[in-house]
Amino acid sequence: MAATEDRDTLGRARLSFAKETDIDEFVDVLSRFERGDIGPDEWRGFRLLRGTYGQRQTGDAQMLRVKIPQGILDVPQLEAMADVSEQYARGFGHITTRQNIQLHFLKLHDVEPVMRRLAEVGMTTREACGNSVRNITACPYTGVAADEPFDVTPYAEALTRYLLRHPLSASLPRKFKIAFEGCTHDHIGTAINDIGWTAAVRKTDGVEQRGFRVTVAGGTATL
Repeated sequence: MAATEDRDTLGRARLSFAKETDIDEFVDVLSRFERGDIGPDEWRGFRLLRGTYGQRQTGDAQMLRVKIPQGILDVPQLEAMADVSEQYARGFGHITTRQNIQLHFLKLHDVEPVMRRLAEVGMTTREACGNSVRNITACPYTGVAADEPFDVTPYAEALTRYLLRHPLSASLPRKFKIAFEGCTHDHIGTAINDIGWTAAVRKTDGVEQRGFRVTVAGGTATL
């Protein structure tokens, strides 16, 4: 059943994934690093969990990865991405295999205003990189495929919100990847994620129950 027929999801606006305190903390830790209060290794671990990579081309080129849960963007968010890419990132961004958007060639002190502009429209870079639970993806046809048992978006979003900023989500030995699929064809590649959830429906005593077929222990370096 497509989302256009599902009263639970029809017309529902998403709440913000952003928190201004994340950005305040980024500014504070950056200041401590620049003063020499913390070393390069501690700074690197922190900035990665806030979506910031140092590029190798120059000494002050950064890549900022913006989380796009389930690959869903509304018009104000697209406009904000356009604004920051034009002002700070040479006018373009890259869409990643995990439905994020990456902005390249930012200066380190431009990361804060970019984060704040994106936070205005509910977007975050928190745990987009590093040894964390990465962006939770979903099939691009979710909510519109005629053959899907139900729209998996609310379930993927709920898990995203539960794990975002969870203490265990940012203390993993390696990155951890999760994907949701609603179609009979595995467009999102659930089998090559650490956990893959595929929509399934069964009837018990004549009552329809929603659930998932779960695959575990998949993974590739690229996805």
